[in-house]
Amino acid sequence: MIQGPASLPGLPVLQRARGCARIAVRGEAGRTRLSRLYQEGCGKIRLPKDARAEGLEAVLINTSGGLTGGDRMDWAAEAVDGARLTLTTQACEKIYRARDGVAEVATRLDVGQGGRVDWLPQETILFDGGALSRRLEADLAPGARLLALEAVVLGRTAMAETVRVGALRDRWRVRTEGRLIFADDLRLDGPIADRAAMAPMLAGARAFASLLLVDAEAGRLLEPLRAALGPAGGASAFDGKLFARVTAADGFALRHVLLPALSVLRNGAPLPRVWST
Repeated sequence: MIQGPASLPGLPVLQRARGCARIAVRGEAGRTRLSRLYQEGCGKIRLPKDARAEGLEAVLINTSGGLTGGDRMDWAAEAVDGARLTLTTQACEKIYRARDGVAEVATRLDVGQGGRVDWLPQETILFDGGALSRRLEADLAPGARLLALEAVVLGRTAMAETVRVGALRDRWRVRTEGRLIFADDLRLDGPIADRAAMAPMLAGARAFASLLLVDAEAGRLLEPLRAALGPAGGASAFDGKLFARVTAADGFALRHVLLPALSVLRNGAPLPRVWST
């Protein structure tokens, strides 16, 4: 398990952020309708109305304003009966320096037959000394579709920030009826600045993203996606899945690549409006 900074003797125990939110939607007469909505602590969900949207859009909000060691967020979503749900975040999630412990974020997605969930949070910004362990678990019915994105920015270049040390772990597990069909583990910790400068790692890039599309027709989007990513990204298609990674000099350059890539993977459907505010 990823380790954050150890607690120092004599330091006071600080209050920690806890948030949990769940949403469930169903298809009904060709439309996506809300079935259940639950929120607790600093985890909130808002459902903006957008006539351009395909299905229902949900905006996830962490009202604590960021995460540090010992904080925990739990998100869960379910789409059944052919429903379509797009999940995003109100803003970039910020992972601040951890005095002790690790910030944890767990996401659970369940997609029924004929349904589709697009998991499209905005970028996560890791600050110097931040520690994050993040887990994405998805269970799909046969014929269900999933688009998942996680993007990370190592400090804000406009503020001359450098992430010298820190810890990041991303763990993805996708299953169909309980059978594992995709697994990915990404780990970057310790002297992040030094390791990110290495050619086998990020070759000096300060931002990166992972994208996954699970769809029986995913293979036909391989070449359009490669064209959208350009030389900074790579993509592969296999067994009804399309996976890609891309690196960029900073968050601005990363988003410049992600926007056309997501347009390809969403068949031209517009992104949630929060992505442009």
